[in-house]
Parts: sequence; structure tokens; C-alpha cells
Amino acid sequence: MLDTHARKYVQPAIEGTADGLLRYGLTANQVTVAAFIIGAASGLFAFMEQPAAALLALWLSGFLDAVDGTMARKTKPTLFGTVLDITFDRIVEISVIIGLAFAHPEAQWALLLLACSIIISMTIFLTVGAVSEKQGIKTFYYQAGLAERTEGFILFSLMILFTGQLTLLTLLFFGVELFTAGQRLFEASKLLKEKGRESNEKI
Repeated sequence: MLDTHARKYVQPAIEGTADGLLRYGLTANQVTVAAFIIGAASGLFAFMEQPAAALLALWLSGFLDAVDGTMARKTKPTLFGTVLDITFDRIVEISVIIGLAFAHPEAQWALLLLACSIIISMTIFLTVGAVSEKQGIKTFYYQAGLAERTEGFILFSLMILFTGQLTLLTLLFFGVELFTAGQRLFEASKLLKEKGRESNEKI
């Protein structure tokens, strides 16, 4: 939701950073890899119970993840870059979940449920993107929802900061992800029915 509706407020900073990195000769894929390495480190810091470092790494990686997409659109986006971006995003999320799970075994069952809900939501997201002919500013159809990347980062941040309530916060995140999955499934139903009607009209 925030990615869709609040992006315009931070886009000037993203644009400026993208222009600066392009002037230094960096490519979008190189920034994607840098964002991945920094983001994956957040899980290690979470495991080591260093919340400040974990949050810094997480949000810096998120910012660079937005920058790399802008860099790609300013040059020439590639399908492989999209694959890298989506894959690395999920690995960063997994790293935080695993780091917290090892540091706080009592919350492992809730973190496992969260991981399952992310798999379900992303399966719907990617499948709809694959079967839909619609495209946005990205190289695939982007389904908005209650839990987009920024909401996920906010909830991960709360989980990292308030480990005393880790199980409760994880279950909240789990519920938000399931709600988002339902949103996307409902939208997919409407979208693909409309696509089916258009196909029948052309026959």
C-alpha cells in the first residue's frame, strides 16, 4: 500500500541517488547485488541481537532496491534484472526470519507461519504477473496490496526492535500477509475473468 501511494514523496531522493550512481558508471544489476548483500546482513545482525545495525542494513537495502529499479528504467531494464530483484528481495526477508528464529527459538513456530504466508502471497503475486498481459512501470504486472515491501520492512523493524513481543508481532505480520494474499487472489479473479471475456469477444 505505501509503495503504491507514498512512493511519490521519496521518489526525488531515489531519482537523485540513481542519477549519481549512473554517473559513477554503476549498473542497475550491480546496485541490486549490493542491496542484496547489505539486506542479507540484516539477518545476521538480528541473530547477533544488534538491532541498530540490523535496521540500518535492512532499510539501506530497501532504499537501494528502489534505486536500482529507477536506474534500470533510466537505462534499459532487463528481464534478468527483474529475476534478480525479486529473488534477492525474498532472500533478504528469509535472512531476517532465520536470524530471528535462531536468536529466539520460542518464536520459531510463529516465524514458520509467517514464512508460509509470504510464500502463499508471493505465489499469487508472481503467478498473476506471469499470466496477465498488463504491465506497469515494472517489467511485470504489479499487484498492490495491504502488505507491500515498505509495510513488510516496518513490521520486520518492529520485530527486530521489540523482541519481547516477537511472537505477537510475527502473528500480526502473518495476518497481514494472509489478508494481502486474499486481496491479490480476489483481484486476480476479476482481472482474469475480464481477460477471458476479451478473448472470447475476439473469437
